[in-house]
Amino acid sequence: MKMPEIRAIARDRGLKPGVAGKAALIRTIQRDEGNFDCFGRADSNYCDQETCLWRTDCLPAARKDA
Repeated sequence: MKMPEIRAIARDRGLKPGVAGKAALIRTIQRDEGNFDCFGRADSNYCDQETCLWRTDCLPAARKDA
């Protein structure tokens, strides 16, 4: 997902996206949703959150950090 879309989601939730990077902003949204702020932190490239909105971007981000 591109940053303009992520910022729009944040604004729709009443959050102020500011200049936060992609991972930080997504984690803020995850906390606001009441979920774990786990974006890009999938250990061993495994994630059991099949319906997560961020999953498509999350797993590749986790591989980059490994």
